[in-house]
Amino acid sequence: MDKFLIEGPCKIKGKVKISGAKNSALVLLAATLLFEKPVTLKNLPRVRDINTMLNLLKSLGSKITLSKDRKTARIQNKKKLKTFASYSLVKTMRASILVLGPLISKFHKSTTSYPGGCNIGLRPVNYHLSALKKLGMKYQIKKGYIHAKSNGRLLGTTIKFSKISVGATENTIIAACLARGKTIIKNCAIEPEIKDLTNFLNCAGAKITWKGRTCLITGVNSLNETDYSVMADRIETGTFCVAATIAQGDLEIQNLNPKNIKTELNILKKAGAKIRVFENKIFIKGPKVIKPIKNIKTKEWPGIATDMQSQLMVLMCKANGESSITENIFENRFLHASELQRLGAKIKIINNKATIQGNTKLIGAELMSSDLRASVALVLAAMVSRGKSTINRVYHLDRGYENIEKKLRKIGVKIKRLK
Repeated sequence: MDKFLIEGPCKIKGKVKISGAKNSALVLLAATLLFEKPVTLKNLPRVRDINTMLNLLKSLGSKITLSKDRKTARIQNKKKLKTFASYSLVKTMRASILVLGPLISKFHKSTTSYPGGCNIGLRPVNYHLSALKKLGMKYQIKKGYIHAKSNGRLLGTTIKFSKISVGATENTIIAACLARGKTIIKNCAIEPEIKDLTNFLNCAGAKITWKGRTCLITGVNSLNETDYSVMADRIETGTFCVAATIAQGDLEIQNLNPKNIKTELNILKKAGAKIRVFENKIFIKGPKVIKPIKNIKTKEWPGIATDMQSQLMVLMCKANGESSITENIFENRFLHASELQRLGAKIKIINNKATIQGNTKLIGAELMSSDLRASVALVLAAMVSRGKSTINRVYHLDRGYENIEKKLRKIGVKIKRLK
């Protein structure tokens, strides 16, 4: 099992290019199940989760042609695809549940395994199921599989989520595209990845409009051939911004939309980073003294992304004073804190709030990754620790960060991948 060896402290400088957004690419790939005509998706990130989704689509009967660099995929579906999503393919990835909506909408039946993914909280699929049920899906759960069917085309209706859910919003939007009549979805998640999804579907002939957190969809009979480029990964962008801030970096970050991380950039400015923003790039310099920040709170977009919480915790470990972070999205997302304590971090957790005592002199240690974003937090911490750190189980990182060790080495981080 691969691991990283990192020798710190590191000071970073140079340029880094952001890859396509994993969380957007996954849902766009799932949505291609709606199409009979070819779809070309560009700017796919070369990460394990994308390979898993591509293999899932192939198992359903999609013909996929990849470019040499594997960043462009041409997907051509048969008129009739298989509708069985096996546990063996979906057990490692939460986004696999996103095939349920398009399969029901297009083929009126699906047998989909309960999904897997990072162990960061319950993330129940009941919001997905209740919304799709309102559109006309009937289902039973047997032996870990969702056995679903509908009596012909789904029927447009009004749906209001009791709690904002990114995945359920995505699944419902996809399903409603081919439903008969109008669908109104209220209290939607409005993350940039969801807007990327609706832009993609509209490019293919879907009729989707937004009004705040309400999504209005008029169903169409079919979608057109389309060619679309996946948005840049805002979480990778934010991660490199934290890296520059924490390591007195001088970094140019390219190929991104700064508006998608505006909230996180404001946090880094408060911490002392000097940031210049342009249309598709950011220049960021880290301060000599990092300022502490009280009451950082994760929240649905446009709030601070839960996927940035662990990185910000590392930053606050090096701040000049006490900080606090409240995790409002997932109930089990402080697993990285105990590993940071192995480096010398002073973190106290009560319920969903972490209090961090800064000015910590971190010292290298052997560490264990627990999930995707926790893994990258340990990399950041090892970068600014004195001595060598070993980070085990970096397959978590491979699920969501493309060539991260190569990108880090290029800007001055002493990092090696060991088998």
